[in-house]
Amino acid sequence: MSILHPAQAAPTSQRLLHQGIVLLAGVALMTLAARMQIPFWPVPMTLQTMAVLGFAILAGPRMATAIMAAYLMAGATGLPVFAGSPERGVGLLYMAGPTGGYLAGFLLASWLTGTLAEGRGLLGRCLALLAGVVAIYGLGVAWLAFFVPADRLLAIGVLPFLLGEATKIGLLIAASALFQRRG
Repeated sequence: MSILHPAQAAPTSQRLLHQGIVLLAGVALMTLAARMQIPFWPVPMTLQTMAVLGFAILAGPRMATAIMAAYLMAGATGLPVFAGSPERGVGLLYMAGPTGGYLAGFLLASWLTGTLAEGRGLLGRCLALLAGVVAIYGLGVAWLAFFVPADRLLAIGVLPFLLGEATKIGLLIAASALFQRRG
């Protein structure tokens, strides 16, 4: 059982309330992670992928996927929850733009990382995190190919972000090891 799931013995109404609070808090945290820009080299970084993967490790695949689905639905309705919104657009128009594949990758990575990490030790969670990053960037680059010439895909859609991703994964691994020791 993940640390964000209520006790199985709790009444249904209490579990639903707990799940609703976790869902809303997850969407709010995801929105903050998207809007926060940290100066980094070679490009500024947001904390989106760290939040996606962190939810998957901490909340498990079902809750992490629910958080991401709710986040995407909020964005689809026009709420300015995505990085660069509303300046770069909102709603479905934003989601159909160049970063739309990465957003879809968030949903896949939530489920994949959570599923692969569930009940695993530190090495299993590390591999799950890497699989999640591959899912995000795989879908992201596949969609980006509709907007960018093929010979520029890696230079634009992956390489500038690798150092930031490695840093975020390192922090998640460290946090995961701390939670494992406390649990």
